[in-house]
Amino acid sequence: MRPLTDTTPKPLLPVSGQPLIAHLIHHLVREGYTDLVVNLAYMGDRIEKALGDGKAFGASIRYSRESPDALDTGGGILNALPVLDTDPFLVVNGDVWTDYPFSRLSGKPPGLAHLVLVPNPMHHTAGDFGLLHPETTARVSNHEGERLTFSGVGVYRAALFADCKPGNFPLGPLLRRAADGGHVTGERYSGVWQDIGTPERLAQLRSVHKPESQGI
Repeated sequence: MRPLTDTTPKPLLPVSGQPLIAHLIHHLVREGYTDLVVNLAYMGDRIEKALGDGKAFGASIRYSRESPDALDTGGGILNALPVLDTDPFLVVNGDVWTDYPFSRLSGKPPGLAHLVLVPNPMHHTAGDFGLLHPETTARVSNHEGERLTFSGVGVYRAALFADCKPGNFPLGPLLRRAADGGHVTGERYSGVWQDIGTPERLAQLRSVHKPESQGI
């Protein structure tokens, strides 16, 4: 996202008059998620200053600090486990734009993880996982089923991280190992979802959601 993120952390980049992460928090609160933990790494102090304790959103926000360096998604979740009050727990990437109804994830997963998968975007046509029998709570596979892209929305059990050591590591290999063991379920979501990972995608989103619009 450079040069935009040279001076502003990605979650604080504005869309429709609010930071990306503010839209996400408002949506989570509307769906019944009010006890939130935010991972902080790059320019984390600015994110904490912008969000505060969450009362302005109707939420309670606590923070998990990744220091001195960012820990990647897997390491960041492991680092946050002592702060979390529930197991399983929902994780949502801070740079996605979606109207996914988070409330439908209550009570999942039956295994170690449950993933929300979306049709492959143009910038990721190969997808990430296969989904078997998508008309039900389906099993996620590394090699079989309809190829779909991981949305950055997932529900996990702490046991997924039982053998992990603190430090920097990605989430993907953990999910793939768990999928090989039959411990990952998923669902296909065909509604609004965008990964705001480049300045071009951010500009496209802004062109649709002007400051006078309501956002999500």
